[in-house]
Order: sequence, then structure tokens, then C-alpha cells
Amino acid sequence: MKLDSNTTTFVFPGQGSQAVGMGRDLASAYPAARATFDEADHILHFPISRLMWDGPESELNDTINTQPALFVHSIAAFRVLSHLHPGWQPAALAGHSLGELSALAAAGALSFEAGLRLVRKRGELMKKAGEMNPGSMAAILNLDIPALEKVCAQASRGAETVQVANDNCPGQVVISGAKAAVERAMTGAKAAGAKRAIPLAVSIAAHSNLMATIQAEWNEAVKSAAIGDAPIQVIGNVAAKPLRSAGDLCIDIQLQMQSRVRWTESIQLLAGQGITTFVEVGPGSVLLGLIKRIAPSALGQALGNPQDFESLSV
Repeated sequence: MKLDSNTTTFVFPGQGSQAVGMGRDLASAYPAARATFDEADHILHFPISRLMWDGPESELNDTINTQPALFVHSIAAFRVLSHLHPGWQPAALAGHSLGELSALAAAGALSFEAGLRLVRKRGELMKKAGEMNPGSMAAILNLDIPALEKVCAQASRGAETVQVANDNCPGQVVISGAKAAVERAMTGAKAAGAKRAIPLAVSIAAHSNLMATIQAEWNEAVKSAAIGDAPIQVIGNVAAKPLRSAGDLCIDIQLQMQSRVRWTESIQLLAGQGITTFVEVGPGSVLLGLIKRIAPSALGQALGNPQDFESLSV
């Protein structure tokens, strides 16, 4: 695939795209990728590259490891592209949840070291919140956002709240919150016409009010990360609009902890700007599947393995 910098956006995946073996072939094929994994091992003071390549899967799926693993793979792939095609850059960047931090690093608004430390801290804090206030999440299929918001409002009672966490694409929305409230919302969603309501195998209620217990610590971590202005526009998860200034980027990253990932709106915005090609930088192609449902005419390209680079030109 040939990329046009004026009509291409790079997107960066969040949790759920990890798999044992991620990044191994990329590191074997490209010194720039290998150097990135080595740097990550040094920064974190443990061989996260070995965990990514050899597992065990249970440890890789622990959020304190999942989040930095995805960040490292995405930035390694981005660095390979930058090495192969110096000076080339897309029109915009966007990341889903954790992926927004990868987007900031790729944009040059956040150093790799600061970004990796911040991502590791994010995983630690989210795990801590999940241990302090266990919650749950569920995927709701084929129920529109206004109807689901009404269901969540009706299912929330006192401190037991539930809210829309991820607006992934038309027909696929994730809710998050207190376990009892999520269960009530699943029942309500099916009564309101949802095709399915599927509980997710998590105890961390991401992007919900249950993250409030660690919000202050997260705000401080973001402030300490020295986020700068972004030379390339980054579409914020919370704002669902282009962000460039350090202040706006920090606010979006901080608010993201308890707020909805507005992915559908973000992709619609980009399509409206004339973006026709989306490149998913990192493991897998989960986001490309969502994007196809939001902007059916868009072209997609995965960029995480050596063969992906072989089929790419700019």
C-alpha cells in the first residue's frame, strides 16, 4: 500500500491487542525495533521484551505489564517506519485508551522514557483501583448510545453507578462500573433491544467513576511526565477533536481515566477532514475492524510485523 501523508492517520491500539510473541519478529528484522525493546528493558529494570515474546500469557495480561508492552511494540514499529522513511509523517494521530499515550510519544509530545514510565504507572494505578473497588465491564451490541445512556442512568443506584466507557463503533459499546449496576444495565440493555450483552473478563472498571480513587495520583503522574506541544495533531479520546498544546493534551489524558473513549466520533472527525487511510501501529488490527464499521470506505493497513513494512510504500 502507498501512503499519502495528507490523507493518512496512524492509530495506536489499547488493551486487548496483546499476544505472546508480540514484537519478536519485528525486533529480529530491524535494529531500530531491537534497540527500542532493549531500551524498554533498561528503563523498566526487567526484561519486558522476554515477557512479550515468551510469556507466560497470564503475566502479559496483567494490566501493569499489558500497558507498557503495547506502548513498546507500537513505538518500536513507529521508529522502524521513521528509520525507513525519514521525515515522513501522517496528517494526524489517534490512540484508543492507552493508545493515546502511544500517539503522544509518536507525535513527539512525550519522550519514550517518560511515556513508558507513565504507561507503567497507569497500569499500576488502574490495578490498584480495581483492588480497592472491584467493578466490571460489558460489551453491548446493537443498541445506540442515547438508549444505552438511559439504561445506564436507570441501572445506577447511589454509589453503584454504571456508564458508557468505550464508544467503539456503531453497534459495539462497552459499559463500565460497579458490578451490580453493570448487571442491571445488561438486563436493561437487552430489554431495550440490544442484540447481546456480554460480560468482559475483567475486575477493573476502566473509564468509570470507580477510577476516582486514583485520579489525584494519576493527575500528578501526568503533570510530572513533561508532556509538550504536539507537532502533529492528536485526536483526544475525551475531546474527540484535534489537540496540539501541552495543556490540552495533559487535560485529555487526565480526564480519560474516568471518561468515555469517544472512538466513533474521533474517526468520524478524521474522515470528515479527508482522511481515507488508517494505519494501525502495533500488534494486531482490532482498531481497523472498528474503523471499517465507522467509515466503510476507509482503507486500512496493519503495521506491526516485518511483512507489513514490506508491503508499504510512501
